[in-house]
Amino acid sequence: MQLRHLRYFTGIVDAGSFCRAAATIHVAQPALSQQMAALEAELGVALLHRSVRGVRPTREGKVFYREATSILQQVDQLRSIIRSTAGEPEGAVRLGMSSALAASFACALMEASRSVLPKVRLHLVTGDSLQMKPLIASRALDICAVLEDEPTSGVTRQPLFQQRLHLVRPTDTGEVAPAVSLEELAELPLVLPTRPNTIRDALDRTFEVAGVMPNCVAEVDTFASALSFVRTGLANAILPKGDIPDVPGHEDLRSLVIDPPIHMIACLISSGDLADAAEAVSALLIAQVGKVLQVGSHAGCEPTAIADLVSKPRL
Repeated sequence: MQLRHLRYFTGIVDAGSFCRAAATIHVAQPALSQQMAALEAELGVALLHRSVRGVRPTREGKVFYREATSILQQVDQLRSIIRSTAGEPEGAVRLGMSSALAASFACALMEASRSVLPKVRLHLVTGDSLQMKPLIASRALDICAVLEDEPTSGVTRQPLFQQRLHLVRPTDTGEVAPAVSLEELAELPLVLPTRPNTIRDALDRTFEVAGVMPNCVAEVDTFASALSFVRTGLANAILPKGDIPDVPGHEDLRSLVIDPPIHMIACLISSGDLADAAEAVSALLIAQVGKVLQVGSHAGCEPTAIADLVSKPRL
């Protein structure tokens, strides 16, 4: 097995057919078919389902595709890694972020990276920590900024700050109370994260302990989608966000403290073996968090870039 076999296989899967793959990677179709047949014979399993409609990976082929993609990405980064070691950090860094953290940090981080790390290219992926951990383990992502309910095992983790969940309500709801109980919360129409999700797991346990059943009218996958439901008045959301006005288009939404409090921990996770470029992005992200906390503390109010940071970063 050689690297070209991995490139041929991933090219075929991405193209969906031998014919299209042959045109993309500039290898004759009969030669591609022979190479894949030899690869399958060597591995002793079928990697591709072949039909008149094209090809698709088998169960074993999906695993092979995932691992082959990871290997090829690492090989492609070797040149940048060596150059970074010799001088200024450069190369692609695959960064994962929970959608809530991305709403607050992604743009600022991208802007800072362009200024401080001009030779680094950031590839941003958003998702929940439950989705991110396998991507870290397979090296499909280099680093991830996620929200945790419990410490993520099997990875290197850097706790950044603690954040409280809030009830986010539509405008003109009439109430004046600054806080809401779990019993009051359960009576409201709620849009909740789709399972599996870290925040949803924390909410499910909290409601179960309190002996109440939430009125879930919709489930969504992203922070932005939840805010959209609230913005139209269709539901209330429970989000790691105490100060909604910093999210453009949602300046007039209200946030209420949940009592008793439900906390999440923002963490930076990685495989622990990072190239210089990924190390530099990690340091830059930690600096951005520190700047937000410092500004909030000096101003004598809650931070505005990410809300309700109730402790300093634990580095």
